[in-house]
Amino acid sequence: MTDDLALVERPRADALRLGFTAPAAEWVEATPVGNGRTGAMVFGGRSGTRLQLNDSSVWSGTPTAGSRALDELVAGGAGPERLAEVRAAIDRGDYREAERLLYSFEGPWSQEFLPLGELVVTELPDARSAVPGDAEVAGSYARELDLDDAIVRERAGVDGSRTTRTVWASAPAGCVLVHLSYDVPTDVELAVSTPLRLERASAGAGAASGAEAAAGVGEGAGDRSGAASVALGVRLPVDGAPLHEEQVAEPLVYRDERDAGAAEYDPYAAIAVAVHSDGVATAAGTGIRLTGVRRALVAIATDSTGRRWWQGDGSDLTAAARPALIADTLRLAERAAATAPAELLAAHLDDVRPLLGASTLRIGARRAGLFDVARDVLHSDDDALTATVLTQFGRYLLVAASRPGSPPANLQGIWNDRLRPPWSSNYTININTEMNYWAAESSGLGVCHGPLLDLIDRLSVTGAETARRLYGTRGWVAHHNTDPWGYSLPVGAGHGNPSWAIWMMGGLWLTDHLWQHWRYSLDERFLRERAWPVLVGAAEFALDWLVDDVPAEGAVGSVGGSGSGPGLRTIPSTSPENLFRGPDGRAESLAQSSTMDISLIRALFGRVTEAAGMLGLEHPVLAEIAAALPRLVGFTATADGRLREWGADLVEVDPDHRHMSQMIAVHPLGLIDPVSTPELAKAAVATLDRRGPGAMGWSWAWKIALRARLGDGETARELLREASAPFERDHRRLAPVDGSEWGGLLPNLFSTHPPVQLDGNFGFAAAVRELVLGTAEGAVRLLPALPGAWADGELLGARLPGALAVDLRWAGGQPVEVVVRRLAEASPRAVEVELRGRRMRVPLDADETVLDLSELVPAGAGLR
Repeated sequence: MTDDLALVERPRADALRLGFTAPAAEWVEATPVGNGRTGAMVFGGRSGTRLQLNDSSVWSGTPTAGSRALDELVAGGAGPERLAEVRAAIDRGDYREAERLLYSFEGPWSQEFLPLGELVVTELPDARSAVPGDAEVAGSYARELDLDDAIVRERAGVDGSRTTRTVWASAPAGCVLVHLSYDVPTDVELAVSTPLRLERASAGAGAASGAEAAAGVGEGAGDRSGAASVALGVRLPVDGAPLHEEQVAEPLVYRDERDAGAAEYDPYAAIAVAVHSDGVATAAGTGIRLTGVRRALVAIATDSTGRRWWQGDGSDLTAAARPALIADTLRLAERAAATAPAELLAAHLDDVRPLLGASTLRIGARRAGLFDVARDVLHSDDDALTATVLTQFGRYLLVAASRPGSPPANLQGIWNDRLRPPWSSNYTININTEMNYWAAESSGLGVCHGPLLDLIDRLSVTGAETARRLYGTRGWVAHHNTDPWGYSLPVGAGHGNPSWAIWMMGGLWLTDHLWQHWRYSLDERFLRERAWPVLVGAAEFALDWLVDDVPAEGAVGSVGGSGSGPGLRTIPSTSPENLFRGPDGRAESLAQSSTMDISLIRALFGRVTEAAGMLGLEHPVLAEIAAALPRLVGFTATADGRLREWGADLVEVDPDHRHMSQMIAVHPLGLIDPVSTPELAKAAVATLDRRGPGAMGWSWAWKIALRARLGDGETARELLREASAPFERDHRRLAPVDGSEWGGLLPNLFSTHPPVQLDGNFGFAAAVRELVLGTAEGAVRLLPALPGAWADGELLGARLPGALAVDLRWAGGQPVEVVVRRLAEASPRAVEVELRGRRMRVPLDADETVLDLSELVPAGAGLR
């Protein structure tokens, strides 16, 4: 094997790279790589390395678990008649009875995202060829993550010899690749393992051995060549309980293969590791030994029946397909391992550079170079650099975690090392999953949005049955949690607090992502064929969920419509995950017409109406929407000037609550902004002021985005400084959620609640951009909330609604160059541009237009 990798591996001079001066001692110090399919946490080491492995499709559960749970709920009495009893109890102020009844609507928990395996690479110290000692090399170590090329580079010195390891997750190859380079012949052991149930292990001799290995032939196989491979077949659990459910007798349940349903779907996964080297390779059991190597390429492939089910390709999903699944996975790894490393890396760069480089941000003078994470980010006062790094790191994580053909990024992206991860590492759709994708369209990563759109399609199917049988409505519904199986029921297992378990608006919020994909792409086929049916279904549910505002006298939350006559209300209604004080002082969650409910319904109705007009469609739902819209309650302020959270002035149990649910109308929905609704914007500011700073990563990200929309860059900057402080306490526990303990950034820059949640990382990528470039009422807003300390910078390739791209450079706090590009034939021929209240209309006659900013920037303000 020739060392041709160096020809394409060298970092670019303008690349943004994160440096680490020691191997990772624990998971939160390791470096993430991923290709949407397989994720790996790279620990590094002085005499070897370790990669903890995930596959984005490896979850507990089965495709039919949700439908069986729905059957059980309905058999237990949940349904439209009991819902009427719930509403009657709330109307008469009997919240305890309403809660008691609603517990019967709670199904079991959604499923868990699981760790799949681990690869340990051990470089044997007593088998290195003797070389003269080199004091400078001995004991040296460096690891870096290239955020522009998605490569981990590692260099270590041991006993005077040099080791170089290069790791990347290739979407074109479908594998995680590890290139090993030694300056002296070295013996290396590779060990593959799984924390799940190992069903079989097989060893082979490289590219020709896939079928034999899958069949279990060749224990101790291998020849005197430099190629070998191993494969593991792994059984997956059919059910998993969240970490916070402490009394569960069996947290992970594995099905007896004789159980009913086993013949239909077999929860199974495979890991394959293949090696090509210039030494001798021998595979045995679950490991490979390399002797006398100087160059080796290791390819890691993963697959599961869950992935094949997700892709809907007609594959056999029964236990009979286990050998074929293993063989296919092994062939994928062997094919990659047999390919020239430089060819693999070149294909990887061709894939990731257009994504990671689609849009870049630099705040201040620094972006290019190698930055020590501990010194330059975690313990630095240069928040401009921190904002730059966190923005690209969030984009990097999305590219690594979310690719077509795989499930979407979950609470931890596609990285998890725990059999019982916090919150099941699932899809929490009352803020967290949505936040994962806030930056997708605006930063040129629309292709990475696809997996979430696929999940929404799936939920619209499973949620239709749930809506019909649980609530007696048309359309489709989703609640607080879901998983790749499209789980659409309320969770809580009959004892979940209604403040989070009983929330029927998850599907409505998810439809915002369909709308944003349309706005940014102007893909009419997408709007007509995919988005329109799902939007209509969500609207039908909302219309049927609304009831006339005729509650009993004195009931909490009576609303009244904004038009004449009685209004429409949502009941029961919660404001995730907040509580208020009932008349007797007890903490309550069930009310009517929370501002979040009404915001989501109002936005959805407007979008369905707009889409129908653009597509020239007629549909019965349009007349229903037209009749309902004026009867929805308007946005109102409380007596003390804040945006009302529920349908009446209620006293919060936790005034500093981490959720900003009543603020969804500001961000992301854009129904409230300082230009079109100045009084409501003032109420929103008062709400944020009362909520205060701090909390946890995702909450900080939401607050920063809200401050950006409201034009308060200075407070946003302070929030970012808080959010980027190093977190140095126990990150593995479930910390209090009442704001008494703040999160921060972990040593590898993962955001923590605690525990680890990457929604904060994804959210920072969107929120920081909102400070620099925004939209309001169809206008391009330049530097809408730029902090004074961020006087210079550039945002290149930013996307805007209308299939537009913008390059923005600023100096001295003023824009100095703005270029607008039309990306589609349907892109507008003119655009409104706004700078601090001044507006001008700019024609876009060419595909690329350089704006004349003289009308917007005052004379002498530094325009060039």
